[in-house]
Amino acid sequence: MDLRIFTEPQQGASYDTLLAVAKATEDLGFDAFFRSDHYLSMGSSDGLPGPTDAWITLAGLARETKRIRLGTLMTAGTFRLPGVLAIQVAQVDQMSGGRVELGLGAGWFEDEHKAYGIPFPKEKFARLEEQLAIVTGLWATEVGKTFSYDGTHYQLSDSPALPKPAQRKIPVLIGGHGATRTPRLAAQYADEFNLPFASIEDTERQFGRVRAAAEKAGRAPGDLVYSNALVVCVGKDDAEVARRAAAIGREVDELKANGLAGSPAEVVDKIGRYAATGSSRLYLQVLDLDDLDHLELISSQVSSQLS
Repeated sequence: MDLRIFTEPQQGASYDTLLAVAKATEDLGFDAFFRSDHYLSMGSSDGLPGPTDAWITLAGLARETKRIRLGTLMTAGTFRLPGVLAIQVAQVDQMSGGRVELGLGAGWFEDEHKAYGIPFPKEKFARLEEQLAIVTGLWATEVGKTFSYDGTHYQLSDSPALPKPAQRKIPVLIGGHGATRTPRLAAQYADEFNLPFASIEDTERQFGRVRAAAEKAGRAPGDLVYSNALVVCVGKDDAEVARRAAAIGREVDELKANGLAGSPAEVVDKIGRYAATGSSRLYLQVLDLDDLDHLELISSQVSSQLS
């Protein structure tokens, strides 16, 4: 089971804070550092000191880390034109020496669009489908050839399809709870299917839909990586679990029901149940980015039991 650290910087984090978390992620042996792509805090957080841009953050981290994978859960399709996004991600991949992964979603948080003057179209899913075709098509175009696309929402004419990523193929992540269109898109474009904040039962159901969609598309279901994203709150004893839950404004019982919370033994047991669904990768949503001791505990007491 791969364990990746997943952050939500819109809730309040500077680049320096994210850099400290990313370096701890690398030093403690985790597989990757991922971040959300949002411009407005959610819930009761004041969001101070303000938002950081996902791909600018990852560009910086690409130069300040050496091993860990870097990516987004999920880049909002409403934020960037697909041609521009393809250039940005390819450049960051070059800057990292080929360690980037792209999670791409339709975008859903209308308030952040209003707050920063970003259009929020009604037909987001149809746009996402075209974006996936364009981004992957640009990267796959051979050097010296051009890429054109005539869609409903986007048109590209004789693009040189440059720059190229450092990797032969940047892994693309698609995720979500949709019963029909999401599995179909994953089967067509994804290297990894991610299901966020879902129960074991819902995970089994949705993974089954994606496997069926892959088979229908003529693709081996095992070609995809299946993963989950879950909030994490681990403590060496009940008091430490309670303290960490309070620090993120959550209740222990709720976290145990809906995330990975409790003692290292409890969390290892629940990870095993997710693994039984076919999940081979977990994105641990870390909400208190100043608590690096939390990462150390997960590394020494949870990760060590999974290898």
